[in-house]
Amino acid sequence: MSGKHGCGGWLVGLILKLIVLAAALFAVALGIIYLMEKNPPRWTGNNDAVVVLGAQVYPDGRPSPQLELRLEAALNAYQAHPVPVIVCGAQGKNEPAPEGQIMRDWLIQKGVPSRDVTAECDSMDTRQNLQNAARLLPPGAQSITIVTSDYHLPRAMQLARDLGLSADGIGSPCKPEYWVKNHFREVLAWGKYFAVRLGILR
Repeated sequence: MSGKHGCGGWLVGLILKLIVLAAALFAVALGIIYLMEKNPPRWTGNNDAVVVLGAQVYPDGRPSPQLELRLEAALNAYQAHPVPVIVCGAQGKNEPAPEGQIMRDWLIQKGVPSRDVTAECDSMDTRQNLQNAARLLPPGAQSITIVTSDYHLPRAMQLARDLGLSADGIGSPCKPEYWVKNHFREVLAWGKYFAVRLGILR
């Protein structure tokens, strides 16, 4: 009996150590993400196009608060430096239309000429956002400005670099009530990113 108890105690101890290690790694990753988020690449206002990454659209067709903040940042960038805008995002569950289409309509309603806004409506994640947007860039375009939420911008910038894109970025603020959820998901997303880079996942 004592041997079984000893084995069980060892296993419990190992599990607890792994939990503590995972929590420590998570905290470190969150801290790094937060530091990158607070030190974004400086927007130059000299790029050839703006790429806006999608987010949730409500069933009634309204952009979610997070998406509207991204669109407002993109609108401000366009007004300061008018260049073609590419808005990205497929149609998700409970969304009435592709995010790209909703985003395009929003920008046009705010005064951006329709000729300057292209909707990319097939991408399901950040990598696809950027890959598909790159194919829609105007001829001769050499650089882009990525617009997304501040917590998401560091990973989007890294994916852009991986794809060989020259980019700077604008991060829209994250609403306080969504801070924990969004940052928790972003830590997991960075974990997946490195797992893919290492060949652990596809």
